[in-house]
Amino acid sequence: MFASNIGMVGLGLRREMLDDFIESPPNQVDFLEVAPENWLKMGGKFGKQFKQLTDEHTFICHGLSLSLGSPEPLDTEFVKSLKSFFKTHNIKLYSEHLSYCSGSGHMYDLMPIPFTEDAIKHVADRIKQVQDILEQRIAVENVSYYAAPGQEMSEQEFTLEVLKKADCDLLLDVNNIYVNSVNHGYDAAEFLKAMPSERVVYGHVAGHYEESTSLLVDTHGANVCDPVWDLLAKAYEYHGLFPTLLERDFNIPSMTEVLSEVDTIKRLQSEFLAKSKGVA
Repeated sequence: MFASNIGMVGLGLRREMLDDFIESPPNQVDFLEVAPENWLKMGGKFGKQFKQLTDEHTFICHGLSLSLGSPEPLDTEFVKSLKSFFKTHNIKLYSEHLSYCSGSGHMYDLMPIPFTEDAIKHVADRIKQVQDILEQRIAVENVSYYAAPGQEMSEQEFTLEVLKKADCDLLLDVNNIYVNSVNHGYDAAEFLKAMPSERVVYGHVAGHYEESTSLLVDTHGANVCDPVWDLLAKAYEYHGLFPTLLERDFNIPSMTEVLSEVDTIKRLQSEFLAKSKGVA
């Protein structure tokens, strides 16, 4: 099982990074994360490189298309294929978005689940079904959203109820909390503090695009900004250390620049440890 409550730093592995990791895997990266959909049927050179990496390093998976909030039946054959993939590559943990991306067709985007009582039951039941098939717990990620159709409660209340009723874990995305706090006018620190520490198995940080002072777009295409770093430091204060991963999906810079942000996560974790031990 993937260890929580410890200082580990991860990186989202993209295909553009494969050669770098094969030739010279960076020592400061403790684990790697991939979207299983991008690798399930991968063969040839990329498939061989990927198997080499999963044999030599710790990997987790963060899904894109499970569509937990969809009104359509769960794609159980897809979940079974995930189970086989996880076994082949010794995947330590699986997480998905608390959202949906399909209805009568696939929308290729992460849509917000209505914050309603009916949606809580629907999503919790689907998470339980996934966990039963996989025979393991999964983590769900608090997502960025830009509209809240049919809202009956706050995002915070909805997230807490889903976690409780599904009895699943939480992937705590610090950037998404910050983005949503600006877009929807809530206190990011208060939301962060309300999350259940015992369910946090790992976290994400990423960059976003500032459309205006009141509209941020979660792109994973820029450097992490100072307010998000500050919020990550608060997350450790509230919940203790947890493995934390840097996401970078677009405008991927040099590996040196990517690793400088990995080093920032490491520094924040070290500062938290020193503070908790009373070291000046």
